[in-house]
Amino acid sequence: MATPLRVTGAWVQLLTDWLDAQQLPAPELRLLLDSRTGADLVPMPLWQSMLAQAVALRPSEPAVALNIGAQAKPRHVGVLGYLLLACNNLAEGVAAYQRYERLFYGEDLVQVSASTNEMALVWPAHASTGELADSVAIAALLSLLRHLLTMPPVPLRVSFAFPAPGDAQVVAAYEQFFACPVLFSAACTEVVFPSSVLTLTLPHSDPSVRQLLDRQAQAALLALPESDAFARALQQCMLRLLSEGSLNLPRVAAELHMSVRHLQRRLESRGQSWRGLLDDLRQQLAKQYLADPGLLLSDVALLLGFSEQSAFNRAFRRWSGETPLSARRRLLRTD
Repeated sequence: MATPLRVTGAWVQLLTDWLDAQQLPAPELRLLLDSRTGADLVPMPLWQSMLAQAVALRPSEPAVALNIGAQAKPRHVGVLGYLLLACNNLAEGVAAYQRYERLFYGEDLVQVSASTNEMALVWPAHASTGELADSVAIAALLSLLRHLLTMPPVPLRVSFAFPAPGDAQVVAAYEQFFACPVLFSAACTEVVFPSSVLTLTLPHSDPSVRQLLDRQAQAALLALPESDAFARALQQCMLRLLSEGSLNLPRVAAELHMSVRHLQRRLESRGQSWRGLLDDLRQQLAKQYLADPGLLLSDVALLLGFSEQSAFNRAFRRWSGETPLSARRRLLRTD
């Protein structure tokens, strides 16, 4: 059975930013949005309901969903957004999105096709999230490219699986926003660019940062299968805070909208503890990092949140009974 589609809490904050930009009070909608953190996973039906409430606030404005998507920044896409920033060119960025899309939607959906003249991002019709959510997502894709590049590419065409809006003014708003022909009731959701876009250099590329983010994304991906919503949200939060150098129990509890004591009780009910979770996460990442010969042992200690390599050495010996250096030698021999 396919995993139900969902979005991340970071993506939902896109709607908060739109409300702020429009100076709309919307207390009920804001209360719902504020109950979600970047670490949360938001079921697709709830996201669709939030968007419907937002669109109802601007009944006379055509294609409100496009304006919501236009607010998108890399932080709204989480690690995927920051990976895009750090990539050398759009070909790397597209590959990163395709590799880690499951972190965003809970499934791998996008298909990438390229020919001599065209490059297409394709989402099959069965993966359509409806008129509002699809419009926001594709508008956000174009908006991110427009923010990142001084000469952003113009699509050759954009297609949506949902039927054409009945209002000609709304159809015109879509064509004006995307600056290209827009098709509706299509066999899939698709954005087609000239193939030359793949070579466009991204201005903020940083290979070392990209590699670190790539490792964090790989670890986050490993946390997704066969875990419940709370476990996924907890591990996603811990991974993010670890990468920011601010991972501790009070911070995690605050991010999950819980008191420290409530989080501890919830862990205890699962036979877990904060110290055990932190050790498990660090041990899992340590094995991955030690298998990378491009990282110094001091780099691994820093990535795992240890202030000194000696503290990492002691912890690793406690976990595994061997030193990080001997583990690295063994892992590299195995590879």
